[in-house]
Amino acid sequence: MGYPDTFEGFMVQSQDDWTNFKKQEFKPKKFQERDIDIEIECCGVCGSDVHTISGGWGGAPMPLCVGHEVIGKAVKVSDGVTTVKVGDRVGVGAQIWSCLECKPCKTDNENYCPKKIDTYGAPYPEEMGGVIAQGGYASHIRAHEYFTFKIPDNIPSEEAAPMMCAGLTTYSPLVRAGVGPGKKVAIVGVGGLGMYAIMWANALGAEVYVLSHSPDKEKAAKELGAKEFISTVDKDWDKPWAFTFNFMLNTADATHKFDLAAYLGTLDVNGQMHHVGLPDKPLPEIKAQMFAPNGCSMGGSHIGSRPEMFQMLKLASEKKLKPIIETIPISEDGCKKAVLGVSKNEVRYRYTLTDFDKAFPNR
Repeated sequence: MGYPDTFEGFMVQSQDDWTNFKKQEFKPKKFQERDIDIEIECCGVCGSDVHTISGGWGGAPMPLCVGHEVIGKAVKVSDGVTTVKVGDRVGVGAQIWSCLECKPCKTDNENYCPKKIDTYGAPYPEEMGGVIAQGGYASHIRAHEYFTFKIPDNIPSEEAAPMMCAGLTTYSPLVRAGVGPGKKVAIVGVGGLGMYAIMWANALGAEVYVLSHSPDKEKAAKELGAKEFISTVDKDWDKPWAFTFNFMLNTADATHKFDLAAYLGTLDVNGQMHHVGLPDKPLPEIKAQMFAPNGCSMGGSHIGSRPEMFQMLKLASEKKLKPIIETIPISEDGCKKAVLGVSKNEVRYRYTLTDFDKAFPNR
């Protein structure tokens, strides 16, 4: 049928064959009063994509088109939309709808709305079409205007794409923790999330320390803004850093291998270790006594809010922040290469799928 009745995307048919992508049509949700149709220019490749299609996070509806770091051009705008017009370059992240009426929604915490709909793999209610939400490895995406964000002119699309999830996921907990001048912040991991965490913490004025088990990433960490690089493969690495960090943001995907007591011991009194990396495996065993020596705590978060998205984009634009991005032309083989590269930790440090006009020439 084709647009606007159907969109086309690179889809996985089974979690047992999660690297095999096939281009096929799918039906989007109903076009409603605050919806925007976006012709996709590029899409970041998130660890969430891999966790979802591989079954690491459990079952998922199939066939599925993943991708929630979308940049493109608004090509159709509902009459109820006031913040975007046709032709605007916009982005969509990991959430595509919320009720906008509950307590979280009314306090700029719509990312915690109990009725929220994720950008892919989530069911829309019948009044919205009753379909499964499909993501951004596709020709188009249909998004609610509250979850559609205009992109500053000086941020290239391939750099803006990963900010839609990885960027916001790390920016939000940093600003909510009051990270800024006078604060010592530890970033655990130098990957697709850690890269942004280092950039944001440095740009916000904090003193940034990177904790990593990959010594070969020290140069990149310091180029991104780290003051110190601490190798966690060294024996007793934590001892010189006791009571040092006001806040620790864990972006790593291998937390199940951590000696959590060592990490917690580097926090200052009442410091917090905050998790945004969401690995397949559970955290190591935790005892209440681990929090007693410095009164520390642990927490986590889910992406961020619309105001935080715009604050983050403004920061990146004004300070001309440059992430380290690799691009891959989208195709069946390109999608496979990208998800395997993320799974094997070969990417430095974020992939963006590009060349959508070539993959979808008839849109």
